[in-house]
Amino acid sequence: MAITLSGRQIRPAADISASFRRRSFREQPVLATKRAVSWKRVVRSSFVDGISNEGVAASGLNDLINFLRRDLPHLFDEQGIDRSMYDSVVRFRDPITKHDTIDGYLFNIRLLKILFSPDFKLHRVWETGPCEITTRWTMVMKFMLLPWKPELVFTGVSIMGVNPQTRKFCSHVDRWDSIENNEYFSLEGLLDVARQLWFYKTPELETPDYQILKRTSKYEVRKYASFVVAETKGDTLSGSSGFNDVAGYIFGKNSAMEKIPMTTPVFTQASNGELSQVSIQIVLPKDKELSNLPEPIFEAINLRKVEGGIAAAIKFSGRATEDLVGQKEKELRYGLIRDGLKPMGGCMLARYNDPGRTWSFIMVGTFFLQLP
Repeated sequence: MAITLSGRQIRPAADISASFRRRSFREQPVLATKRAVSWKRVVRSSFVDGISNEGVAASGLNDLINFLRRDLPHLFDEQGIDRSMYDSVVRFRDPITKHDTIDGYLFNIRLLKILFSPDFKLHRVWETGPCEITTRWTMVMKFMLLPWKPELVFTGVSIMGVNPQTRKFCSHVDRWDSIENNEYFSLEGLLDVARQLWFYKTPELETPDYQILKRTSKYEVRKYASFVVAETKGDTLSGSSGFNDVAGYIFGKNSAMEKIPMTTPVFTQASNGELSQVSIQIVLPKDKELSNLPEPIFEAINLRKVEGGIAAAIKFSGRATEDLVGQKEKELRYGLIRDGLKPMGGCMLARYNDPGRTWSFIMVGTFFLQLP
């Protein structure tokens, strides 16, 4: 058993990840809408069903599935994708972009590389029809032209149509998890992009590693790697009681008088549903393990490894208050239950800015609930 982000003992993170993949990486009835179903039918009738599928069913799509698993991770690197596997006429659509040739498709990829510095993660590739392959992915981009370089996150699926005569891809249609109207041109999609360009400021410090598995209009689902914290007893989720004690540990008040680099964020964690047991935590650098850390000189300070796991996160701007934290807790819990997910007890708040040196309107925080 391991202590997790929620402070509870649960099964190892690998099992948690597998459980989440089974729940979220397949289209679920509870998450489906009539609009999404009808939209996908339009995609198939326009890009796939109009082509005879003779020749594909006999040999299957395994070779093309394996090709995409190898090729798509190179979408935005120097190698790039293999254009020889695409027809010259490729109908590309996402909510705000469309192209009808392979050259236009590749131009769009080059433009994204220049403007956004994308980081693309491929999660899954599977066959969804005799002439259709679907992929699930995450793309994180930084808009390099704005001084604060805002981070834009998109997760979703790509529906790839296969031409059975050439056995090459003839269409590519993206659906974003964060919007309902995925048809081109989607005003909802444009607003989703604009909302992510808001001005905020976080310190350029080391932070725990995580991967965004899914981003909806309300929250993200993240998979966190393990990390080590120095913690002590706090008072409330939005409070700062105990911070000076844990900060003192990294500033040299330890058995070796060693100064340890500062990281971000500062966590406050409630390990029970009543929020009566609160701790405040500073994340320690990734090169630090419990075995090579100096001992605290104060008994109230505890060093602990937080095992990785799956958590739902909702971001907000402004200074964290108890009222705001309570509002975000209700909003996140309601959204998860509505989408068929079951949040565990306890919660966590992440704060990234020094309240004494940062204007409230550019502060950013994140509220977490653990997922089983």
